[in-house]
Amino acid sequence: MSVMASAQPTVVPAEGSIRAWASNTAVLSWRQILVYVRDVPTLLQSIIIPGISLVLMKVVLGDAIGQATGKNSLYGTVPLIILVGAMGGSMVSAVRLNKERSTGLLARLYVLPINRAADLTSRVVSEIARIIAATAVLLAVGMAIGFRFTNGPLAAAGMVVTAVVFGASFAVLMLALAVNAPPGAPIVQYLGLLISVLMFFNSGFSPLEAYPGWLQPFVEYQPMSPAIELMRSLASGGTIVEPLVTVAVWAAIFMAAAIYPALTGYRKAATAR
Repeated sequence: MSVMASAQPTVVPAEGSIRAWASNTAVLSWRQILVYVRDVPTLLQSIIIPGISLVLMKVVLGDAIGQATGKNSLYGTVPLIILVGAMGGSMVSAVRLNKERSTGLLARLYVLPINRAADLTSRVVSEIARIIAATAVLLAVGMAIGFRFTNGPLAAAGMVVTAVVFGASFAVLMLALAVNAPPGAPIVQYLGLLISVLMFFNSGFSPLEAYPGWLQPFVEYQPMSPAIELMRSLASGGTIVEPLVTVAVWAAIFMAAAIYPALTGYRKAATAR
C-alpha cells in the first residue's frame, strides 16, 4: 500500500511548451543522426569525397599555388574543403527531407503528440553534429598532409565554430528549399551547380589576385570566401575582424531568408493531402 501510495503519475509536458520542444528535439535528433550514419550518399558527400578531394588538390595543385604565392596552399584548401563538405551534406539532407515529404513521413510525425517545431529543429541539430564530425575528420586529414595550427587551441576551436555557423545557417536555407520545392524536384542538379560555382570561385581555391579584375568582387564577397579567410587567419595568423563580420552578415542573411519559409513550408508539406 505504501508503494502504491507513493507512486506519482507521469507528467507529460504540453506539446507547445519549451520542455516538450527540447525533449522531442533530443529524441528526433538522435533519429536523424542514426539516419545520417546509415545514409551512404550523405557520408560520401560530406566526409569521404571531401577527404579525397583535399588530398588530390594538395597533390595536383598544391605545389603550383604555393610556388606562385609563396604560401602553403593547405591554409586555403582545408577551409575550402570543410565548407564544401558542410554544404554538400546539407544538400543531401535536403533531398532526403523532400523524399520523406513525398512518402508521408512528415504527415505522420505532424499528427503525433509532439512539439510541432521539434522535427525541423532536430534536423538542424543533427546537421550541426554532422558538420562537427566532418570538420574533425577533414582537419585530421589536413594535418596528415601538412596543415598546422599556429595560433593555439582557441583558434582551432574558432575554426570549427566558423564551420558550424556557416554550415548550420546554410543547412537551414536548404531545409527551407526542400519543404517548399515540389516532391521529386531536381534539387541535386540545381544545388550541385551552385556549389560547384562557389567551390571554384573563392579565395581558398586560388588567390584573389589570380582572378580577372571584373570577377574579383564576386570572389571576394561570395559567402565562402570570408569564411575561408577567417579560418585561414585563425589557423595561421592574419586579419580576423573583417572576415568575422562578413561571415556573421552572410549567416544572418541565410537565416533571415530561410526561417519563415522553413516553418510555413514544413507545415504545408506535413498537412498537404
